[in-house]
Amino acid sequence: MLEVRNISKTFNPGTINEKVALDNVSFTLNDGDFCTVIGGNGAGKSTIMNAICGVWPVDSGAILIDGKDVSGLCEYKRAPFLGRVFQDPMTGTAAGMQIDENMALAARRGQRRTLRWGVTSKEREEYRELLKFLDLGLEDRLTAKVGLLSGGQRQALTLLMATMKKPKLLLLDEHTAALDPKTAAKVLEATDRIVERDHLTTMMVTHNMSDAITHGNRLIMLNDGKIVVDISGEEKKHLTVEQLLHKFEEVAGEESVSDSMVLSHP
Repeated sequence: MLEVRNISKTFNPGTINEKVALDNVSFTLNDGDFCTVIGGNGAGKSTIMNAICGVWPVDSGAILIDGKDVSGLCEYKRAPFLGRVFQDPMTGTAAGMQIDENMALAARRGQRRTLRWGVTSKEREEYRELLKFLDLGLEDRLTAKVGLLSGGQRQALTLLMATMKKPKLLLLDEHTAALDPKTAAKVLEATDRIVERDHLTTMMVTHNMSDAITHGNRLIMLNDGKIVVDISGEEKKHLTVEQLLHKFEEVAGEESVSDSMVLSHP
């Protein structure tokens, strides 16, 4: 579903601020894979997300989504293939609009716009059923302004909106990092259920080693713009935080490990 072939990206080339963000990175995600991506600050985690989304062009290499080479497409032309949830709960929803209106925008994404606006009773019932799946009580608050929701509720709604059209690829860019541990655990639980229900091919960037191990069927570790660890299947199932920490210290050094990386949610 996703094929990344030898992509490289250098920022500010030829200057004192030159930074090699991605160095000849290659990997493939099969249909239904849920891959967690971990690494220290500046390892290339968000850079790889932005490269897949087309935020800027890569210097070399190719990116294919479901067999289609999207390397030359700009960001908005790749959008129909992708669902993305950002770290900031305020991104991805319109605060001044109601929950049902936000969901209607997501449901009508890619369709032709008309002058007619409004959420039909049939649509409202569909949204209520979708919101029940989150188990956050939002199905009874369809007309509430999104700006009044908590960070966790808003992030869960953004996740739901990003997956309503069943994207070819779901990208989660540290989508629980700004939440408290209890709320983060709830959003991650909803993530697992939605990914499994819709059989979504997913990439989840995280700082947290425990989350990287617990979720998904594959784990990739980045360091200095390169993939240094790639674990899947039974090996990933039996991986511990201690083993992953040891692998990380081997390639990145002990000083690169932050407290947030080894934090375990209760």
